[in-house]
Amino acid sequence: MKKIALTLLTVAFFSCNKKEVVTQVDLEPFKKEVLKAEEDFKTMAQTKGIPEAFYTFADSNAVIKRENDTLIIGKENIKLYYSDQKYQSAKVSWTPIHVDVSNDGTMGYTYGNYVWSIKDFQGKEREFKGVFHTVWKKQKDGSWKYTWD
Repeated sequence: MKKIALTLLTVAFFSCNKKEVVTQVDLEPFKKEVLKAEEDFKTMAQTKGIPEAFYTFADSNAVIKRENDTLIIGKENIKLYYSDQKYQSAKVSWTPIHVDVSNDGTMGYTYGNYVWSIKDFQGKEREFKGVFHTVWKKQKDGSWKYTWD
């Protein structure tokens, strides 16, 4: 009886003191994927136009925050927002300066600097500079789409 009790006590002691081994996932490949999506997004905006790029890279539930803290919710509403004539000739460029991803590699975010160039109502080119922050979500097909911009 003492032998059984001692065995159970020993097993309990070692199972309570057993250190859990946590496997660290290499996040660098996910960060590279997010940066590639960011670069492809920018390239499309510069070559095929802002409306197409913001529509193509939007998650179906994406949200963008624009002037006067207006939220445009949903991919179709983003398309409608950018269908405004002023965006047909606008130009945009941006450079991410930071990228990070969730520990499971399904969400990511970037931030950096942007420059918008747009013609005002008199046809004069105006430039706006600022900081962007984009949240990315990995899709079922492995691509990345933004959920917040």
